[in-house]
Amino acid sequence: MPTILLLAAFLRLYKIADYMTFLGDEGRDVLIVYNILHGHLTLLGPTASVGGFFLGPIYYYFMAPFLWLFNYNPVGPAVMVALFGVAAVWLVYKVGAEFLGKEVGIIAAFLYSISPLVIAYSRSSWNPNLMPFFSLLTLYVLYKALSKNNYWLFILSGILLGILMQLHYLATFVGVIIVLYVLFTRRDQRAIKDFLFLLVGFILGWLPFLAFEVRHGFQNIISIFNFVFHSGDTGGGNKFFETITNVFLRLFERLVTNFPPPEQVSMGLRRNIEIWYLLTVALAITSTYIFLKSCYAGFKKRVKDLPKLSLLFIWFVVGISLFGFYKKSIYDYYFGFMFPLPFLLVGNSISYFWNKNSMGKTLASIAFIGIVFINVQGIPFRSVPNRQLKQVEGISQFVLSKTDGKPFNFALITGANSDHAYRYFFTLNNQPPNVIENAVNDPKRATVTDQLLVVCETIECHPLGNSLWEIAGFGRAEIVGQWDVSVVKVFKLEHYKSR
Repeated sequence: MPTILLLAAFLRLYKIADYMTFLGDEGRDVLIVYNILHGHLTLLGPTASVGGFFLGPIYYYFMAPFLWLFNYNPVGPAVMVALFGVAAVWLVYKVGAEFLGKEVGIIAAFLYSISPLVIAYSRSSWNPNLMPFFSLLTLYVLYKALSKNNYWLFILSGILLGILMQLHYLATFVGVIIVLYVLFTRRDQRAIKDFLFLLVGFILGWLPFLAFEVRHGFQNIISIFNFVFHSGDTGGGNKFFETITNVFLRLFERLVTNFPPPEQVSMGLRRNIEIWYLLTVALAITSTYIFLKSCYAGFKKRVKDLPKLSLLFIWFVVGISLFGFYKKSIYDYYFGFMFPLPFLLVGNSISYFWNKNSMGKTLASIAFIGIVFINVQGIPFRSVPNRQLKQVEGISQFVLSKTDGKPFNFALITGANSDHAYRYFFTLNNQPPNVIENAVNDPKRATVTDQLLVVCETIECHPLGNSLWEIAGFGRAEIVGQWDVSVVKVFKLEHYKSR
């Protein structure tokens, strides 16, 4: 196992600064954490990907010590995520070994450690990227709480769920799984006490967010309620079974066999793609069948391992089924709370065949070697590095060099990004740009400076007359300089002078 952990660490930390994502969202996060480290604490976290409401702030406080330790270099929080990713590999082994056997734990942990999608989400700072670790830990602690009848562990499981809820609202799926698992395991009045201790822990874990809600009239909780019950984006529909079938297959396709996303697949054009897909489907169905067969046998015989098997069963079946009620696009990172599961199931099936007979050993060997080969081909750092962090830092330094050390306004013309990454480096250099206020808040236009620096990330870029507020608010202007810098164009505008 130490070798697997070293491999996992290498795959997650090697040249992390060159490959990490650093765009607007990441810039926003480090800017907020920079302010936290300078005394401006917050009770609110990032915005959720849908619904227009906010998460709790716990991720920012996870980031803070790492941003500080790395002297405000944004690579620090990315390293933090990578370390949680390595811890998740160990936890996959721990749960696999305890629930399904040591051999299963080793196989599952190894395959999890080399999965390109898992690695990719472990190499950048983003709040959902901690979900695999905290989801698995929450459920494992709950299992321990039930098996030992330890109420401190119930409280701890609740705290972990509260943390998880601040990372992404798909943690509500984990909440449903917890409720069903407790009801299935207890089936008596002790479940009431279990839920009370879980609730106490959950409130403690979710406390920063709840404190904000109490102070602001529960505005986010109301928004969440309206999204779930009135937005039309959730609820049953005709595509329920189509959705859960798609989710079931994608868990194995994207995570275990590194099958490309739908937009990159052209079935029928390449024979190897079809074979790849069919073998993945066979692996998914076979692994699930062997697991469900074990669950059925355990339930029928009431074996001592039933609590372990039932937790995995509820996690798997309920986790997939709940996606059937979601009507919007389902992205790969939504599966974060289920990332470890397909590896446990595949590890279990490989171990099953290996211990059966000589033919089984052959099949198990072929499956294992095939999965390893296909995943090694997709290791993220085998491709050309994006060097986004270095690019943004370099562009920011160039912009500052054109301000002559004087106050300036800043604008970013882009397709689907925000300017926070640039503003972070401006802030680090103690030269943040003036933010132009509207006429009501700034009737004397004191926030408008004598120069506007514009970064264009689009191919076609015409800053003059652009409707972007940072440009329109600057007023009538003329271009006094333009430069090609890295992958962008930089323009310098000054107020128009009639001649």
